[in-house]
Amino acid sequence: MKKSLFITGLSGFVGQHIQSRLNAQDASWQLLPAASAYDLTKPDSLIDLWPQLPDAVIHLAGQTFVPEAFRDPARTFDINLLGTLNLLQALKARGFKGTFLYVSSGDVYGQVAESALPITEHQPPCPRNPYAVSKLSAEFLCLQWGLSEGLRVLVARPFNHIGPGQKDSFVIASAARQINRIKHGLQAPQLEVGDIDVTRDFLDVSDVISAYFALLENSTPGQIYNICSGREQSIRSLIEQMGDLAEVEMKLVQDPARMRRADQRRVCASHQKLSETTGWTPAITTQQSLRAILSDWEKRVLQE
Repeated sequence: MKKSLFITGLSGFVGQHIQSRLNAQDASWQLLPAASAYDLTKPDSLIDLWPQLPDAVIHLAGQTFVPEAFRDPARTFDINLLGTLNLLQALKARGFKGTFLYVSSGDVYGQVAESALPITEHQPPCPRNPYAVSKLSAEFLCLQWGLSEGLRVLVARPFNHIGPGQKDSFVIASAARQINRIKHGLQAPQLEVGDIDVTRDFLDVSDVISAYFALLENSTPGQIYNICSGREQSIRSLIEQMGDLAEVEMKLVQDPARMRRADQRRVCASHQKLSETTGWTPAITTQQSLRAILSDWEKRVLQE
């Protein structure tokens, strides 16, 4: 018997990949669709959302673009914090007693000294932008809700994830798009980049989703879990690897409009807690991820 799962943010990058996985024959979870269109910032739209109560909820929806959070912090808080409160209250009103997985972000840690790498869940959060503040606030809200309401609440802190279908406002997707444009003669052999001499902890979106399901199946309520690859890779190295895979000669040119100098030069996190609790480990290599991203962008570029 499949367990039922309700997911907010299904139309987003990760949500679409989860839908594809749940459509597979062997999925042990069944997606419970919303009974009607809804807006997390409008509590009235959540009243009759569930024809039946799900066994679990993954709360993915949110305002995730950091520059937008600086531009309009009030709306970011309205969606990410108050939207989460509205969702929890609507579930409570229906008598929900299942598992609630809140998807936060590794961004809540803020600037971490290189001597403190890799980042573990013991690292005190120190958010440095309104987006990260809104996510950390919602984490506390969810954990408090779990204590007060007796809910099985889990918090995931995913770091950078990559994969097919991502918007080109993200650096690896942007590079893949440009490489394919160069390959097909739609752009001069110059790839415009920002600050690419930083390292980040990149994980394939499919591995991120596997971690979410591992947490639903086997984890400790009230706990926070990093979701990451456990290794740091420079953005420059990933772009160069994609160029090699696509067999495209190109020159990397820094675009002043893309230059947001990162205070955090290196990011590497630990997934030891997640692995010890659930048995999860990353399964997809960087090369596999980059090939899939390039293939996806080749189709998209040819349709532009």
